[in-house]
Amino acid sequence: VLLLPLIVFTSAPSAGAVDDREDYADLAYRITKMLVEEHFLRQPYDDMMSARTLDSLLALYDPAKEYFTAEDIQRFEEAYETTIDDDLAEKRTPVAFDVFETFMTRLKDRVAVAEELTQEGVYDYASNRTTELTRKDSDWLRAGEEYEQHWRANIEGELLQETLILEAVAREKAEDEAKDEAAAKEDEASPKKEKTIYEKVFQRYERLLERFEEFDDEDVSDNFIKAIAHAYDPHSEYFSKQQFENFRINMSKSLTGIGAQLSEAVDLGGAVVESLVVGGPAFKNGKIEVKDRVIGVAQGEEGEFVDVVEMNLSDIVDQIRGEKGTTVRLKLIESGSAGKVKLVSIVRDQIDLKESLATADLIETNDPTGEKQRLGWITLPSFYADLGGGATSTTTDVRRLLTRLMIEGIDGLVIDLRNNGGGSLEEAIDMTGLFIRRGPVVQVVDWRGKRSERRSTNRDAIYEGPLVVLTNKASASASEIFAAALQDYGRAVVIGDESTYGKGTVQQLRPVYNTQFLLGQRNQDDGQQGGIKLTIQTYYRINGQSTQLNGVVPDVRLPSVYDVLDIGEDSMDFALKADPIPSSKYTPFFAVELPVSTLRASSEDRIANGQGFAYILEDIAKQSKRLEENSLSLNLQERRREVTETEQKAEERKQERMARFKKQREKEKGLFQTYMLTQDNVLEEELVLKSEIDEEALSGMTRGDAAEEDEDPEDKLLEYPHGFDPYERETIAILQDLISIGETGKPVKVGRTPPTARAEPTPVLVP
Repeated sequence: VLLLPLIVFTSAPSAGAVDDREDYADLAYRITKMLVEEHFLRQPYDDMMSARTLDSLLALYDPAKEYFTAEDIQRFEEAYETTIDDDLAEKRTPVAFDVFETFMTRLKDRVAVAEELTQEGVYDYASNRTTELTRKDSDWLRAGEEYEQHWRANIEGELLQETLILEAVAREKAEDEAKDEAAAKEDEASPKKEKTIYEKVFQRYERLLERFEEFDDEDVSDNFIKAIAHAYDPHSEYFSKQQFENFRINMSKSLTGIGAQLSEAVDLGGAVVESLVVGGPAFKNGKIEVKDRVIGVAQGEEGEFVDVVEMNLSDIVDQIRGEKGTTVRLKLIESGSAGKVKLVSIVRDQIDLKESLATADLIETNDPTGEKQRLGWITLPSFYADLGGGATSTTTDVRRLLTRLMIEGIDGLVIDLRNNGGGSLEEAIDMTGLFIRRGPVVQVVDWRGKRSERRSTNRDAIYEGPLVVLTNKASASASEIFAAALQDYGRAVVIGDESTYGKGTVQQLRPVYNTQFLLGQRNQDDGQQGGIKLTIQTYYRINGQSTQLNGVVPDVRLPSVYDVLDIGEDSMDFALKADPIPSSKYTPFFAVELPVSTLRASSEDRIANGQGFAYILEDIAKQSKRLEENSLSLNLQERRREVTETEQKAEERKQERMARFKKQREKEKGLFQTYMLTQDNVLEEELVLKSEIDEEALSGMTRGDAAEEDEDPEDKLLEYPHGFDPYERETIAILQDLISIGETGKPVKVGRTPPTARAEPTPVLVP
């Protein structure tokens, strides 16, 4: 998401605490009014928005179009397609509860059907029938034979899949036992009772039903309000109070709590400790271990324990979180014990989430002429900022890393924005300013059509050397602003998938309160009913084009399976559209354009003649065919044949990779030496090899002995040489070409003119 600074929303007076359907309807009315008055569209909530809300609500419960029948949809449309707006005006929300109750009726019925069908002997798995991979573009199923046949095929497909998984596990176990006789004897001495495929599939539906049976009026109303927000655009969203807090934590990369990562204990209930924040309260306490199971939580030294065995994971987490300096007590069952219970008292504290902060690599290598070369690589997971006004800042962290890399004398730099979903608009602008001179970074248009520029105020760029930006289809929002600005200035070469995500809208996050108040006269948590993230602006590149739907098209494209998947803004319902606007006035960073066509040609040649992307290209072709056919066989022998073929190809790939990687390591021995800079060690005098920084130090989390149990010796042989995957290796090659062209006028070629006889450097920087 792309966010502006947080603004507090003041609402109309309410009757009091939200505790019944009328009050939830009042909340829905107030949020709808806010969307009407402040969303970018300034769209009245009318019949069109009623229809959109209904579509969004149905998709929240039944995205695969499997539970509701065509008759249900017809009834909903006749009753609500043009009346939700009228009901909301009267502070009524009958559609919210009608849709939910109908869904529960269908779900309970399907669970009963699943129980009948998940029995041995129901299927022979010998038919020539198929089932759809995705029903996104399919029509709703009519009640009766069509509906029932789909569900028979659905359950058959799941049972068949579990059969194949069971067979794969058995083969793997047999291979392991053949290698380790002691482990085999131990398994024989203490055999574990495995669930049957029928139990697994049925319990999947049972758990789904149990989850929805826990819904109360607040949950149903929350979903309805989310549907209203989504009707305006995909990125406007209502958050419950807990969801609002989680979003704030994700943006600021810090929270107050005990410093433990939990997961759901599916079969036993409660929550399992997956990892501990190194140096956090739970870690320092010393009494909590990874795989301990939380079964009770108490507040303070005297509070009574609340049984959390039947609670949702999110509710358990909510119980454990709290203000800094307060005490929480946990009742745990010790890991590996036969039920031994222990009580642990912990004082909550501030926790920093290190795994999502910017890091950098310093890569020491040689170019193909043998000349020493130092390259920088900054990895940025998101454009984070402290929405509460704290010191957390992407730009500050990147500036610190960049300064150190420049001190180390880098010849070129990569900014890695793969899978960076965005974040703070201010941080995107400020960070762009590290690489350009003072000037516009992005244009913003409000609901009136008023255009304004957001500018970098830095007089000069901190770093002026060769620069590439690596993106993929999951690079969105703030990432697109950064990449687009550097591309428009001709400052950097953008590398990546066919395009980035294509999100060109700006949101603001605002708390929602149940009473009107004056800022500064009320505690922030007093009366808060969650928050709303709403779209208030669209943004444009400085060249006047929009990234909305289009994304940022790279200068050098790399093959990617993402390009054939249905992801991106253009696949979202009710995505906004944006027409071009006039260009800003800006001066290209370099006097000479970047050699994009030369870089592209060299990259295409490497990809066509190398093995690095060969498997990726195979996977793209296979995925394209799979999506086009959109079907899956329900014949067990056919599926076994497919599995065998897939496993054989995977084994062939594995053997080929191990042999090729071994030769490559021998051939390139000593070619790369990579040091890692984190926010913890960036100011230390001595550089630290990346290989010496373990996952615990990098993430700030420890999994204890569990991490060692997951290690497979063969994985080491399959690791990419020097730790660079094909995208990273090709990005390095492109950067080396860029450096070479800047120095010699030509891309890197093995055996080119030695450094001592190079031509004069080609001038590229604007004086």
